[in-house]
Amino acid sequence: MVARGIHALSPRRHEPFIAVNVAALSDTLLESELFGHEKGAFTGAIASRRGLFELSNGGTIFLDEIGDMALSTQTKLLRVLEQQEFHKLGGEQSIKVDVRIVAATNQDLRRLVSLGQFRRDLYFRLNVLSIILPALRDRKADVPTLVETFVVEASNRHDRDFHGISSDAMEILINYSWPGNVRELKNLVESMVVLAPGRVIRPEDIPEEVRTGGGQALLPALVDQTVHSGEVQKHLKPELEFVFRTLVDLRLDMDDLRREFEAYRSGEGLTINGETVLGTVGSVSSDKPIDSVIEIGALPSQPGIEVSDESHASDSGWKLGSDLNAPVVFRPGMTMEDVERNTISAVLSSVGGNRRKAAKLLGIGERTLYRKISKYELDE
Repeated sequence: MVARGIHALSPRRHEPFIAVNVAALSDTLLESELFGHEKGAFTGAIASRRGLFELSNGGTIFLDEIGDMALSTQTKLLRVLEQQEFHKLGGEQSIKVDVRIVAATNQDLRRLVSLGQFRRDLYFRLNVLSIILPALRDRKADVPTLVETFVVEASNRHDRDFHGISSDAMEILINYSWPGNVRELKNLVESMVVLAPGRVIRPEDIPEEVRTGGGQALLPALVDQTVHSGEVQKHLKPELEFVFRTLVDLRLDMDDLRREFEAYRSGEGLTINGETVLGTVGSVSSDKPIDSVIEIGALPSQPGIEVSDESHASDSGWKLGSDLNAPVVFRPGMTMEDVERNTISAVLSSVGGNRRKAAKLLGIGERTLYRKISKYELDE
């Protein structure tokens, strides 16, 4: 409204006024819209097209949300301001224009300049005359005037007979905080004109969130402004993939454990690779230590893995397998991860790298085996 008012009161009022929302267009599309393009300048450019600067020659162009303009487009805009000329996309001929530029933003351009997201020279070139427009909640006296203006516009647009707003309803509109600023007020007035034609608007016709003052501005996301959204996604992608894979593996492991536990509770006993290693619940005596109930010898034997105790120790360590090409050996100082890595490697060798068979022999889920293979870099 302010931009249109400036144009209407200027000597250019009989010339074109064109408004463009910078934030609503992608960088490439914005540049094409502002400066035009020649045929074949890019994919889909099947014909030459004039840009908004050329169309508004002699008049005014309003650049809303200019703080969202890409740096490459800012450079071309600076040339228009300084030399009153530009080139179309893909064009070679310089086009002269005489255009007044009015720009608006809700961002702090000085801060964007300090962050390197807005050209300093363009900022000073635009800042010839600066108008600071307070939020609607800070100029409540303007609400009745704005309501009257929007009522006339909406009534004419929708061909509705509007009989006005009661004093109580107007008081509610004046006292509301308007987090959406003038746009929110305009949309509300338009909805009231459309939904309540032919009668006076009363407080009950106003939405509840406005009547109760419950409207709140949307909270911005806490994102570092120095990092572009593409870089944020690039950094987050590996972490998100890891979390997803971990959740899937955990779900599969829990399913395996649930099946084994249900089999144990039903009296079938706990099984590993199809062999019962622990009987039913009633078969375990509570007065015996667990190591006397589950003996090492009760575990099913597997190729290449021999379980030994310290009596078999030697200086060369404990050998856990001799039937494989790459036997598993335990030596003092090795960690559990070392033993696990060697065991998985030996079992994979014994089954020719078949991971499904290896997972079955090891008594773990296939997903778990895949994770451990990746962890120990056994897939190389």
